[in-house]
Amino acid sequence: MIIRSKAPLRLGLAGGGSDVSPYSDIYGGLVLNATINLYTYCTIEERSDAKIVIQSWDADCRQTLDSAPILDIDGHASLIKGVYNRIVKDFVHSPLSFTISTYNDAPAGSGLGTSSAMVVCILKCFAEWLALPLGDYEIARLAYEIERQDLALSGGKQDQYAATFGGFNYMEFHSNDMVIVNPLKIKRWIIDELESSMVLYFTGRSRESANIINEQKKNTEGGNSAAIEAMHRIKQSAIDMKRAVLMGDMNSFASILGKAWEDKKKMAGAITNPVIQQAFDVATAAGAISGKVSGAGGGGFMMLMVEPTRKREVVEALSRLDGFVMPFQFTEGGAHGWKIY
Repeated sequence: MIIRSKAPLRLGLAGGGSDVSPYSDIYGGLVLNATINLYTYCTIEERSDAKIVIQSWDADCRQTLDSAPILDIDGHASLIKGVYNRIVKDFVHSPLSFTISTYNDAPAGSGLGTSSAMVVCILKCFAEWLALPLGDYEIARLAYEIERQDLALSGGKQDQYAATFGGFNYMEFHSNDMVIVNPLKIKRWIIDELESSMVLYFTGRSRESANIINEQKKNTEGGNSAAIEAMHRIKQSAIDMKRAVLMGDMNSFASILGKAWEDKKKMAGAITNPVIQQAFDVATAAGAISGKVSGAGGGGFMMLMVEPTRKREVVEALSRLDGFVMPFQFTEGGAHGWKIY
């Protein structure tokens, strides 16, 4: 039997960073995000030879291991091993034998939540294979615990829930890691207008988000008033952008996006750099209205708002740089799995 799964990546539209502890524990966080038609993928094939074969194409890792109740987290395919260890510990209580292959549509460090989406995707594959009684909240919470607690990887909480639920979601983050996901029903013409008005550009530089997130945590813990006030405004931008999206107010959407980027740059020194600024300058000169970097910052993908009739100009201008424009569409569905007999 073969089991497959896929989970969507997301654009962080507003409020990103307010889902990171300790800010979310002290002040509460709000995030608006939406999944797009770029995905993470996982395939599991049962084996009968007491072996585990791991193929992580994005990490350029292939390993053959003896089946065991715990796999050593050695820096190779850590996401796969972290999920496996938790599945065995919490559910099956005995070693499994299988071949697992994973890959995704976007570069690592893209700012689209690839790592968290991959953890969700792998979990969904195991859940499908083993018929585990896990709903959407349970999958997302378990993915968060594996990534942030078991593997000690820095980050927030929004990505796991975005990949699991899919679609446009307005998320609330409270103390004790409590998360409430509010799906938004967006009219089709508004989604079409958003897609017509947005350019997704990869800066040509993947980034390690951990350092940026750790600096953000330090600012909150140390009571950095400028950084905390900036994050308060970023959280408010999620409220304002939700209203703009539901009403189809593209002018407000673009304005909120731009102001949130200015506040985001105050959260950590590495959020922007000359490569990002050059791309913003080129896009703005060609007609872009506003934009922000998706995710923690420092590189990865930029979201740019443009007047649809000038979109071609912006795309052609950006094509002269070292990165590339990624066509995309918004999607409704979250992570799902299926079996092939």
